[in-house]
Amino acid sequence: MPLSFYKKPALVVYVTCGDPDLATTRAVVLAAIEAGADVIELGVPFSDPVADGPVIQRASERALKRGTSLAQVLTLAAELRQHAQSTGLVVFSYLNPILRMGMEKFCTVARHAGVDGVLVTDLPVEEAEEYLRVMQAHDLAPVFLAAPTSPDERLKRIAEASRGFVYAVSRTGVTGARQQVAADAQKLVRRLRRVTKLPVAVGFGISNAEQFAEVGKFADAVVVGSAIVETIEKNRGREAAAVGEFVRKLTAATLASMNESHTDRD
Repeated sequence: MPLSFYKKPALVVYVTCGDPDLATTRAVVLAAIEAGADVIELGVPFSDPVADGPVIQRASERALKRGTSLAQVLTLAAELRQHAQSTGLVVFSYLNPILRMGMEKFCTVARHAGVDGVLVTDLPVEEAEEYLRVMQAHDLAPVFLAAPTSPDERLKRIAEASRGFVYAVSRTGVTGARQQVAADAQKLVRRLRRVTKLPVAVGFGISNAEQFAEVGKFADAVVVGSAIVETIEKNRGREAAAVGEFVRKLTAATLASMNESHTDRD
């Protein structure tokens, strides 16, 4: 399935769907894929995004004012799948919009749309039994968040429930770009390696090419979210072009870092 990471580090790009409108989101995603994104997280706007920082909160508010719904996000996923056969598509949502649609209907429509996986940010693994059953029945990959504060037993449970990859949160708190990547991220990846063979993606706070390259040295994939959403916010009228340029900078920095490491070993 397209959630497999074909290169290391893979790039996972998050967008808030419907900000500033769905047509722009579609163009942004296609530009990101063309520039080197391996997996796209399609963020479903929500009225109370407690896990997100101010950048994504503002994006959710703008998208909701445009009337963006979960059903529209799934329609967008189907359109994107027609243009990107090998790119992973993950629906990133809070639980409430999914429950309002109905778990069974959501999974049916998502699978039909070509979605590969789902990350429900406020659904703890301990309460996910029914969700996991329906996800498995529809061949969708559940992706769970693992935090630095999680005890080893909980990390094991998260890893066992996840498919595709495990999302390692680089630090506690909400999403948002940071000047430095927390040292906790590398430690968390090492802990996850002990309990799973799944790829580990690190996210929350990665905002520039240098951080992407740094995290890419110890993680299988790097998630960039708030920095992408902020690029969209600051480049009205040329959102897709700006995101494409930003993504190319990320992937170029990683390639340069890999070349340097090969040179050092020669």
